[in-house]
Amino acid sequence: MLRLAVATNAETYDRMREPLADRGIEAEVIETAERSIHVTGGDANGAGQFGDSFDVGFVFPPRLAEGGVADALLDVPWVNDRECVLRSRGKGETLARLSRAGLPTPETVVVSNPADETVLKGVFAEFEPPVVVKPNATTRGTGVALAEDLDSFLGICDYLDLVHDYRATGDQSFLVQEFLPDARDFRVMLIDGEVVGAVERRLPEEALSAGQWKHNVHRGAAATGVDLDEELGEKARRIVEAAAEALEIPWLGVDLLVTDDRIVVNETNARPTIDEATKYEPGFWDDLASSIRMQV
Repeated sequence: MLRLAVATNAETYDRMREPLADRGIEAEVIETAERSIHVTGGDANGAGQFGDSFDVGFVFPPRLAEGGVADALLDVPWVNDRECVLRSRGKGETLARLSRAGLPTPETVVVSNPADETVLKGVFAEFEPPVVVKPNATTRGTGVALAEDLDSFLGICDYLDLVHDYRATGDQSFLVQEFLPDARDFRVMLIDGEVVGAVERRLPEEALSAGQWKHNVHRGAAATGVDLDEELGEKARRIVEAAAEALEIPWLGVDLLVTDDRIVVNETNARPTIDEATKYEPGFWDDLASSIRMQV
């Protein structure tokens, strides 16, 4: 039985345990955060702190510092290693790589703080308001705002400047992005560059009426399984598969925004939650098990 280290004790772990066990892979949670970890003293105080020995890890732990300690002690390959997580976590880097690969993305400018007000005004002038302002490395829609006018935009930038002024803040950048009103929102899942499932994320009508526009599930959107080709055609499949190839991330979620005349890659996620099996194509668990075994 292959031993798989899983660095999150949440929905993904609960949903993967039994299907992977049926395929000869024993998944077990490793706790890498909110605890103490001995980094010296040999094997007795090393990898053994995470349980029995492992053959492979699933996705590099969410906290990079503690994850680096666990990675050094466990000494196993990961399906998505640290570099995969970093390539997807920094939204600006992700979009730069995708754009360079010729893939469609929203018009985006990365701002590195502290930025002069003249620079900020120049950035705002490049867009047709409203504009989306988002931190470079947050998830679940955290900190993402919509600026309808220049004063609102500069006010949001002021708040970000206050946050970035704290010396311990590692990432002092944010994105300014075109807003695509009424765009449909899709998350497409890929394993080793092949589409294995897709969902459309929709807000309830009452949320839309109240002015909500973020389609994150954690913000109240519902994710409904869809057939990608039936919904969006072969073009969308080509785009997401090319995105996975450009980023070189084996287990990847690609977020698409779709309007009447455009399909763009908005973000990617190298730590996507495994959803209900009904939202994936037949053979999903076989494909995932195969990808895990390929790392050994």
